[in-house]
Amino acid sequence: MASPELKRVPIPRNGVDYRGKVVLAPMVRSGELPSRLLALKYGADLVWGPETIDRALIGTTRHVNPHTSTIEFSRLPTSKIKNPTLDPDMRESVIYRIHPELEKGKLIYQIGSANPELAVQAAKLVAPDVAGIDLNSGCPKPFSTAGGMGAALLKTPDLLCNILTRLVEEVGKPFEIGISVKIRILDKPEDTEALVRRLVKTGITGLTVHCRTTPMRPRERAIRDQLKMIGNVCREAGVACLMNGDVTSRTEGLKLAEEFGVDGAMIATEAEKNPSCFRPDAEGGPHEWRSQWKTVVTEYMRFALQVENRWGNTKYLLGQMIPGKDKCYQAMNKAKCYADVIQALGLEGVDDLLAQAKAVDERLGIPQQESRASKRARVKDAKPEGEQEKTREQKRRVDVEENQAAKRVKLPEAPAEIAVIPQEMSAPAALSV
Repeated sequence: MASPELKRVPIPRNGVDYRGKVVLAPMVRSGELPSRLLALKYGADLVWGPETIDRALIGTTRHVNPHTSTIEFSRLPTSKIKNPTLDPDMRESVIYRIHPELEKGKLIYQIGSANPELAVQAAKLVAPDVAGIDLNSGCPKPFSTAGGMGAALLKTPDLLCNILTRLVEEVGKPFEIGISVKIRILDKPEDTEALVRRLVKTGITGLTVHCRTTPMRPRERAIRDQLKMIGNVCREAGVACLMNGDVTSRTEGLKLAEEFGVDGAMIATEAEKNPSCFRPDAEGGPHEWRSQWKTVVTEYMRFALQVENRWGNTKYLLGQMIPGKDKCYQAMNKAKCYADVIQALGLEGVDDLLAQAKAVDERLGIPQQESRASKRARVKDAKPEGEQEKTREQKRRVDVEENQAAKRVKLPEAPAEIAVIPQEMSAPAALSV
């Protein structure tokens, strides 16, 4: 007797099926355009952009950059609107950047939202240029949960389902793209199951589960004992299910997906330091990384220059990809612009990278010619006299209050125990959301 045909929700005309895919996770800092393009070059089937808050995108202007041919959503920061002296050139900040050719049909936009109306408003802006919209319901960091977004949505399932339903009806269907959600597991398997059963009824085409609970840190081993159950619930509803957490290569991702009965895998932190982790074994796999890292870094620099990536982001990613013991790591750390880093990496003779770097530096205005002290003085001088007096009075009051508070502190007679600063308070690595 033939087995019954598996149920599958329809994939919209402009959407994409997550089944059989190994994809790049949405990561703060590590999900910007050059990183996504590098992941695709080395074999990622799909790429998620970093979580972008609904309010950040609302109010942006979509335009095509004539130098890079990329689509950019940009706006003036509130600080510059309030005080134009901060930047006389009034350069806009790029909130989101897309490569319409290299990312066509492969980019999933992840949105951060706790408001159905704002979620729909923001998603409509980017929907024509992406293959899907993914709602972040797993980020544990305060910048997300404090606003009721990210993992906080796991505690408000009615709101979570409402947002997804609105996105499906008002964005997914009109633009013919898929809507998906990324969650974390809950402490009790029965609670996770109940939540997933509700989510797959909202009309979504895909669900990604990060196999950690909200309080867990990336250094803690992923928990996969709920994964088969989640995969079964998704399969019954015809919704594709991806797994995330401690996946380090394409081969491992596909093997784990088969073992736990899910449809694909998502790679996060491993892709940050080794973008070649997506490479199939038939093409060399990810294992040549230690000896071939400079080849990968060179490709990253090509993409960063091609799309005129923000300098600070580029330098951060180079810090992740270049081995700390290599002599060029220190030289890279001292670099203040693209031309500096091309020379630090010894790439002056590679194609025309140095000339490209100088041109990009000029367009981005780096390195800044104005010192911080000079900028502070200029901004201060531009303020009306009354406002300057107000600022000085505010500073005087703060100084007085701090001195009074210091006098009230009673020092212990014996040395107190030395406090240990929790690791959570140290500078965060790129966060998978």
